[in-house]
Amino acid sequence: MASNRYDQRKNLEEAEANAIGTEYVRADLLPAADRDRVRALLKQYLDLRIRFYAAAPDGLAKINADVARLQNDLWSAVAGPALQKPDPVVALAVAGMNDVLNAQGYTQAAWWNHVPLSAAALMAGIAFMCSVLIGYGARAAPLHSRLLLILPLFVALAFALIVDIDAPRLGFVKVVPQNLLALQESLK
Repeated sequence: MASNRYDQRKNLEEAEANAIGTEYVRADLLPAADRDRVRALLKQYLDLRIRFYAAAPDGLAKINADVARLQNDLWSAVAGPALQKPDPVVALAVAGMNDVLNAQGYTQAAWWNHVPLSAAALMAGIAFMCSVLIGYGARAAPLHSRLLLILPLFVALAFALIVDIDAPRLGFVKVVPQNLLALQESLK
């Protein structure tokens, strides 16, 4: 489950980068003043989304508040021209902005999704009981009992890896926003 969610977070990061990059290009469909405003806002938004991936849990509230404020500004920037001149070309820019906003929501949902506590408790209970049974069976073979410590060690390492992959802000395995960083570099 944890590795699937890691892959999902990576795929959604890619989708988010694609949505932002596509909307940056679609801003050409807006009037000049609105185009420049949308592009400037998208660059700020991209910076915030990159910061989201590297943020510590205690810094998320500020980033999420800034993202929400910027999303309102982005929507206003495309809604104004759409209301003034409702045509299919401007509607394409509005649809692209909708994709940008949706991509962030999907990404956020994936980051909130974790292995259920009941499943983690069940895995820990099974590992404990297996270790107890191995220890109980080791009474008959004291010479090889040191080798029997290998199984609990590997089980503990496997659980540590699962927890590490499933906690994207903590631990060693992190989702690096490679696609967002590449997009940021291309927009400079």
